[in-house]
Amino acid sequence: MKTILVAIQNIALMTSVLEAAARLAQRTGAYIEGFPLRFGIPQYLVAELAAGIPLDSYNAKSQEDLAEMHRLFEAFMLTHDIPPATAGSSRPCFGWLETAPEGEDFVGSYGRAFDVIVMSRSDVDAAGPNRRAIESALFESGRPVLLAPPDAPRSIATNIVIHWNGSTEQARVNAFAMPLLRLAERVTVLTVIGGQGVPGPSADQIVRQLLYNDIAAKLVSIELEDRNTGEAVLDAARTQGCDLLIKGAFTRNRLRQMIFGGATSYIMEHADLPVLMAH
Repeated sequence: MKTILVAIQNIALMTSVLEAAARLAQRTGAYIEGFPLRFGIPQYLVAELAAGIPLDSYNAKSQEDLAEMHRLFEAFMLTHDIPPATAGSSRPCFGWLETAPEGEDFVGSYGRAFDVIVMSRSDVDAAGPNRRAIESALFESGRPVLLAPPDAPRSIATNIVIHWNGSTEQARVNAFAMPLLRLAERVTVLTVIGGQGVPGPSADQIVRQLLYNDIAAKLVSIELEDRNTGEAVLDAARTQGCDLLIKGAFTRNRLRQMIFGGATSYIMEHADLPVLMAH
């Protein structure tokens, strides 16, 4: 994971996002690129807004927001001894994308040119555009997405838990995570007995696969008890003291999860540790 894309917003959670990105870059020797994530305004609202707000004032405020996001990103990187990228510069280093357009879809297309995308996780009270931006990254980029928790992580990817549920999505994110799994001091393959899953290889087979990749993982199984699958996974991650959860995203249909709930949605909204996801 040598190239990291970071979606920057003017929100309180941004410190945690930047902390996660910086720690990951320092761990892997990566280039970090920040860009301003701005949610597009539907065209039918533009005329109404223009009637109440002078267009010049709106544009000026937009430019101020852009400049503030740039300052926030650059100041954080410099404070953490990550220098600007120059020709032949050592890594970690950083850059800034000035030309990012408005809209949640941009992260899904531009993110294809990076090894991982770092974003703030959603929550139950988050605005729809924030959730759509995360889903754009997951469904359109073809890359893994690292969701940062509300509180800045003290470490990342030293103690990793993989939630194995037999799915294609989980196998894919496991493959993306291999560089981090090889660096980790401890790796756990977690199964939830009675939890959501699909027919597929056993957790024992995943442990064997990791062993052949020189990753010594241990197997942990827990009971669902009176919890949903996402809640059980997060409880187990806390018990293991892990600083990164590897989770396949939307094994169940996305619309079905929105209506009935699911492990992906629960973890996206409640995780208190960094989560690496892929669809």
